[in-house]
Amino acid sequence: MATAKKPTSFFRGPLFWILLAIVVLVPVGASFFSPTTARVDTNVGLELLDEGKVNEAKIYDGEQKVELSLKEDYHQGDQNLGKEVEFYYVKPRAEEVVKTMDEANLEGFTDQPVENNWFLSLVRFLLPFLIIMGLFWFIFSRMQTGGQAMKFGRSKAKMFNKENSEVTFADVAGADEAVQELDEIKQFLVEHDRFTAVGAKVPKGVLLYGPPGTGKTLLAKAVAGEAGVPFYSISGSDFVEMFVGVGASRVRDLFQQAKENAPAIIFVDEIDAVGRQRGAGMGGGNDEREQTLNQLLVEMDGFDANTNVILIAATNRPDVLDPALLRPGRFDRQIGVDAPDMKGREQILRVHAKTKPLAENVDLASVAKRTPGFTGAELANVMNEAALLTARSHAQLIDDRAVDEAIDRVIAGPQKRSRVMKELERKVTAYHEGGHALVAAALRNTDPVTKITILPRGRALGYTMVMPSDDKYSTTRNELLDQMAYAMGGRAAEEIVFHDPSTGASNDIQKATDTARKMVTQYGMSSKIGSVKIGGDNSDPFVGREMGSGSKEYSDRTLAVVDDEVRLLLEQAHDEAHQILLQNRPVLDRLALELLEKETLNEAQIREIFRDVTLRDVRPVWQSGEEREISHVPPVVTAAEHEEARRKNLQDPSTMAPQDQAVAAKPEHPLEVPEHQDPQPGGQSSSGSGSTPGGEPGQEPGGVRRENR
Repeated sequence: MATAKKPTSFFRGPLFWILLAIVVLVPVGASFFSPTTARVDTNVGLELLDEGKVNEAKIYDGEQKVELSLKEDYHQGDQNLGKEVEFYYVKPRAEEVVKTMDEANLEGFTDQPVENNWFLSLVRFLLPFLIIMGLFWFIFSRMQTGGQAMKFGRSKAKMFNKENSEVTFADVAGADEAVQELDEIKQFLVEHDRFTAVGAKVPKGVLLYGPPGTGKTLLAKAVAGEAGVPFYSISGSDFVEMFVGVGASRVRDLFQQAKENAPAIIFVDEIDAVGRQRGAGMGGGNDEREQTLNQLLVEMDGFDANTNVILIAATNRPDVLDPALLRPGRFDRQIGVDAPDMKGREQILRVHAKTKPLAENVDLASVAKRTPGFTGAELANVMNEAALLTARSHAQLIDDRAVDEAIDRVIAGPQKRSRVMKELERKVTAYHEGGHALVAAALRNTDPVTKITILPRGRALGYTMVMPSDDKYSTTRNELLDQMAYAMGGRAAEEIVFHDPSTGASNDIQKATDTARKMVTQYGMSSKIGSVKIGGDNSDPFVGREMGSGSKEYSDRTLAVVDDEVRLLLEQAHDEAHQILLQNRPVLDRLALELLEKETLNEAQIREIFRDVTLRDVRPVWQSGEEREISHVPPVVTAAEHEEARRKNLQDPSTMAPQDQAVAAKPEHPLEVPEHQDPQPGGQSSSGSGSTPGGEPGQEPGGVRRENR
């Protein structure tokens, strides 16, 4: 909130200091900087008197100085000292100097008596003390008035209110739950009595956490625009400076300002900069940062129930925050702000499309479907890139082609039009990408292939886009195996066709290996290891914590088994991809030829080419223990599922095995599900490319598999 500036006192303004400096420096300068006479040695002065070159002389007995007025200019070497010179003498030589002057027969001779200028002497004596006292007075006065010279301990928070914040909740889309929670905070400040009447207490703190670009800071700005109360915004890094104690002082000042203007809201962005866990890792803690955190904890504890000051903080790393900061009583409410779902993405796209002219063929719902996993910031970037591409082509409306190109630019980077590839490299890339796409199309637990291109983008020579039909928040073992298999599809295609694999599969192998290792060590999807978590997941944010925690929780023998299981999963994935490509070699050749001719294929063209692809059989039942009895009872089937199966003329789900139900639920594989086979316990499967609950590791947003060759 912009506050009116108080009139500046004359004695605190710059004009007062300028006048004071003039008053002090003018007399001092007159004495110190007056023109001076050239000085010569004593013997030189006496020689000038002996040789008769002096017209007049003046003796200053108090200063033991003689000023000479010469008949001609005096030259000392190459330097002309003029007609006015002076020299000094010591008291024992006073008689000699006087005698020499008597013998010189001067035209003028004057004795200058000692002048006792008490004022000038006093000024010269007191001036250093006055300067020091004035400096101290200036510093302390500026500290008391909050001047610019001593603002180190003052808070750097910016103050906003409803008038100068243009963002409101209407500008926030795709985060309905977070908006609802923050709207309640706003209502508590505005309608305090309605909540206290039923004994409700406002949360002292609200923590917004989530991936970058999901709109945490935007939500805070919307609160500032909606609340109608003072809103103090500051970054966590603004608390800590190089000076000891500054951070704690700024925390105290910030909370003091908020209390004086209550009801108020304090927003701390990137609070992990000051709220990291104390004493974590080998490096220990930083005393200044920990002192700042301690002061923050004290201030949050010191909130009175009737203070009406709420702290809102945002972070991308809630795992690094100090537990004392997260406990109830400080951050009572923790709100996750995740990537939006399909409906949320459409709402976000509509918000950013308000000021952009869209062509009639642009369907934002379709764009939202083509951008799974995108955050709000990425969606805003898509619309901005589409507008830039439209302006670059001198068009008036943003069409679907510009939006599609913008999505590709956000996912894989700009197209490398200047990169010229040899025909053999283009062919290898076409078969490589075709191998990925064909394996994905032949497996039953993969998402549909929506785009294949061999046009270089960013660091990739080409890429295959595998797009989920719906938002997914968990991943099954068969889906992981399928993802590993199509990750190995590019390498398998190069081996089959060229008998000489390239380095283009390095990124695919890395992603498949990461997925296989997580399946064994974290997800409990290995029969030999079982449902045991082994080792860390490399996500500990504090360097050295594991090194200082003592011995390992697993043996070297277990690690050897883990390596064997990971290698087995990767080999099975490679074998399955190899078999699929051999079985569908004519389709692979046709796909490569189409890619070489058209360079980019869309979903309809891919579907036409893959019309004759033979799907893989459903994998046998897998359980973590081979001796466990397998249940043949399928999961319950709802009335809606019965009705959908009847309407689509599909097999009754209640008569299908569990794994067959999962396959039949895939809309991209509407083919007839094979008859139920006798389940085989412990059946190992082939492969897949990684997916963890809530996302697909090893893939770009939207299920894109990128190739770095």
